[in-house]
Amino acid sequence: MARTVEGMMSAAVLRDGAPGLDVVDIPIPTPLAGEALVKVRACGVCHTDLHVMKGEVAFPRPAVLGHEISGTIVAIGDGTAEAGGLAVGDDVVGAFIMPCDACDACDRGRDDLCAEFFGQNRLRGTLYDGQSRLTLADGSFLAMYSMGGLAQYAVVPLTALAVLPEGVDPVSAAVLGCAAFTSYGAVHRAGRVQAGESVAVIAVGGVGSGVVQMARAAGADPIVAIDVADDKLDAARALGATHAVNSREEDVVAQVRAATGGRGVDVAFEALGHPATFRQAIDVLADGGRMVAIGIAAGASVAQIEITPLVRRGYSITGSFGARTREDLPAVVRLAADGDIDTVGLVTRTFPLSEADAAYRALAEGRITGRAVIVMDEAPRKDETA
Repeated sequence: MARTVEGMMSAAVLRDGAPGLDVVDIPIPTPLAGEALVKVRACGVCHTDLHVMKGEVAFPRPAVLGHEISGTIVAIGDGTAEAGGLAVGDDVVGAFIMPCDACDACDRGRDDLCAEFFGQNRLRGTLYDGQSRLTLADGSFLAMYSMGGLAQYAVVPLTALAVLPEGVDPVSAAVLGCAAFTSYGAVHRAGRVQAGESVAVIAVGGVGSGVVQMARAAGADPIVAIDVADDKLDAARALGATHAVNSREEDVVAQVRAATGGRGVDVAFEALGHPATFRQAIDVLADGGRMVAIGIAAGASVAQIEITPLVRRGYSITGSFGARTREDLPAVVRLAADGDIDTVGLVTRTFPLSEADAAYRALAEGRITGRAVIVMDEAPRKDETA
C-alpha cells in the first residue's frame, strides 16, 4: 500500500503576485494514512479557481488549484486501516469537499460543513495534519486547493473518492466532483426538488448546466434556463431545460411567470454569485418558493432583499456549498452510470495541462459553454474558436 511512484511531475502553479498559472516540475507527493495517490486523468476548470486566481477569494500562494478530478489510484498511504472498498488500480473521481471523517459536522453526516476542510484546506492550503503534501522543487511550501488537481498526480483523502464504473467516460467524469456534485447538493439537499415542481436556473454555465440535468432527473417541470448567452441557453435546452430566457433581451420575471401559468417557480437556483442575479432568483419565486444560492461571489458582495415580501409570501433562502461527499458522491456517480447525467455533453472543451492558464483565460472571457477540463496526458479532444 506504500507509495509506488517517485520522481517529478508537472503541475500548474499559481505564484505570488500573479494571476496566471505556470506549469513547472515539482516532486510527486506521498500519501499518508487514509489517503490515496491518484494519477490524474482530467481536472475540471471551475469559476471558483478563477476567483482564487483573481484574488477575489483569499488563499495562500504559491498553490496548485483544481478541485474536481478523475484518475486512477496508484498507491494508498502506509498505515491505512480501512480503505472504504477502494484499492490500487481503481478508476475514481474525487470531490472538492474532502471530509475529515472526525469533526462534529462529519459525525453528523454534514460533510459539507466539515470544520477541518474549511479550517485547514480552504484557509491554509493543507490537509488535516496541518501539512501540504505538495512542495516546490526546492522543498518549499506549496498550498493545495482541495487536492490540487491541476497536476499529474494528487493526494486525496479516501473519504473524497468514489469508484468510477465502466461505461462512464473517464475524462469528462472529472466534472462529477464539483459541477455535478454541487448540483446534486443544490437540487436534492438544499432545494428538495420533487417531481412536478417548477424550477428556474439562473446562469447555466458548468454548475448551472448540472442543476438543469439534476432537476430533470428529479422530475421537475417546467425547467427554465436563464442566461445572457444564447449558446449557453441552447446547451441548457439540450440538457433538459424546457424553456430558455435571455435576460439581456427579455423580461425574466414575465417570461418565468408565463412558463408557470402566472405563479412563478417552486425553486430558483442562482449559480453566478452576483447581487443582481441573486435578487432576480427571488423575484421569480412563487408564493412559498425556495431560493437556493450556489454561486460564490467576488469579495464581500451583498444582495438587497425586501423584508415584507420575504415574510408575506413565505419565501425561503438557503445557501448550498457542494453536497455530502461520503453519501452523495457515490449517488452522483450512479446517476452518471445510469445516463441521468451527460458528462460528455456537459464538457465542451478540453485543454492539455500545458495550456491550463489559457483555459482559465477562456473561462474569464466567457468563451466556455458548459464545462472545460484539463487533460493531463493527451492532446485536447474538443476545441472551439473564439
